Parts: sequence; C-alpha cells; structure tokens
Amino acid sequence: MNPLKVERVVKQYGDKTAVNGLSFEVAEGEIYGLLGANGAGKTTTMRMILGLIFPDGGDIRYFGKNYSKEQLSMLGYLPEERGMYPKIKVSDQILYLAQLRGMSRKDAEANLRKWLEKFQVPENYDKKVEELSKGNQQKIQFIAAVIHNPRIVILDEAFSGLDPVNVELLKTTVKELRDNGTSIVFSTHRMEHVEELCRNITIMHKSNPVLQGPIREIKKKFPQERVILAADGEVSGLESIPGVASVVRHENSYEMKVREPDVAQAVLRHALAQGPVRRFELMEPTLNEIFIKTVGESHE
Repeated sequence: MNPLKVERVVKQYGDKTAVNGLSFEVAEGEIYGLLGANGAGKTTTMRMILGLIFPDGGDIRYFGKNYSKEQLSMLGYLPEERGMYPKIKVSDQILYLAQLRGMSRKDAEANLRKWLEKFQVPENYDKKVEELSKGNQQKIQFIAAVIHNPRIVILDEAFSGLDPVNVELLKTTVKELRDNGTSIVFSTHRMEHVEELCRNITIMHKSNPVLQGPIREIKKKFPQERVILAADGEVSGLESIPGVASVVRHENSYEMKVREPDVAQAVLRHALAQGPVRRFELMEPTLNEIFIKTVGESHE
C-alpha cells in the first residue's frame, strides 16, 4: 500500500475547475514530480493533500486511510511563499511548530540541533529569522517542514533563491530523506532538478493532467531531434543538409535541430568529410523541451 494515493480528484471554485480528475500515487521512498505552469492546479492539489481544503470529488488516501487529525503528524510542507515570522527566534518558532505536530519539546530540541549542525548553521538557534541571509532563511524553513520526521513531505519550489552550493546541499538532503523512506511530492519550474530527483511525474495544464508516468518512458514518446557536434575545425554547410531545421553555433560546438533522428547520420558523415570530430551526440529530449511541447510556450 503506497503512502499517498490521489484518485480522480476534482476541485471547483464556483464555475471554475481548479483540478479536474487528477490521479497519481507516491511510493515509499519516492520523489514524485508535480509540474505545470502557474494556474495549472498544482497549489490546489498540494493544499488538498495537506488537508487545508477538501476535494469536491475523488479521494486522497494516506496509507489507505482518509484524512484526519491522525495524518497531521505524518505530513510536512515547504510552501513556495515562505512563512516564518521575521522577528521571532528560530528556536522558538521551530520548537513550537514541532510540538503542534505531536513532538515532545525534548525530541524537537534534539532534532533542531541535529538539523542546524547538518546545515552548518548551529549559531542560528538563537537568532531572529530577519537576521539571517535569504539562503539561511530557506534552510530554517526546510527544517520547519521536516523537524517532526514526517512520512509524506510536500516541497514547493524548495530550491528557489538559493546559490548553487546551497542548492546542492538541499538536494543531497532531499535524497537522504527519500533513501530513508520518506515519500515526497516535489513541485518546481526547474526541470533539470526534476530530471535528477524524480522517477515519475505528472504535468498539469489548465487543471488537467496531460502527461503522466515514468520520465524514462515519457521521453521515449518524444522524438530525438537535437544534435550536438564539435570538431577540430570549422564545419561548413550544415544548414544545407536535407532534414536539418536549424543550426546554432556555440563557442566550441554546433547545435542542430533535425526533423527526424536518421538525419543525424548524414550530419556526422558531412562533418567527418571535413576533418576529425571530437563530439557527436543525438540528444534525447530534455524534460524542459517536453514540458514546452506539452503545455505550450506561454505560461499563464
């Protein structure tokens, strides 16, 4: 039995449908990607999973059970809009939130100090949130979401506003949670993070799930149409090869769009006829390209 099962969920506000017939399951120790442009229905879905609002149709089950106060202690949430009180000490806020989730103060204290050490910021225990850098505020918000050892965690734009070092730190932490059995619903606009962290995804568009399944299987449904070529010298005439739709020259390589995968071999023969080739690759579509093809280039 999977920890989280969303089944044919519908949510309406008046005559507007925010979520329309969404179903997915998150296994134990899985990071599940929930993707979509602004207004697609992601936030409404996350609020229903958290029990903040209830669906008008369908079911959400947690280890086979309906939502109740019993589920409060097993859910963790990192919202896109950060919500820590700026003038209150870090320790006062997080210990209070942990106790609301059912932890004893002693256990919460131990967990908080462990997390602060892990993020290499033990000195923030007695600081007010407003005294912290943006990156450290994000770490504190993350700690608040997981302090009570939840079994299901919702992460909404978890890495926004972080520098590359802190992004890697939080990504490593999210993977550790996954490896320890936590089920994670992960929502972001950064498709490269989804490709790295998630096995299965749902892409939503205007309240509807439009693409679902394992990323590996989804990619097989989309053509390979991008070629990367690097050679020792200049390669001329690439634009004239039948089936080459466009050529972009970068500092040390060429990137081409081809109308079908077989055209790539003609590109390689053409380049080899002019000299040694250092790199040649027919690229699988990125999740970003698949997302744009699925929902269109305009984000609401």
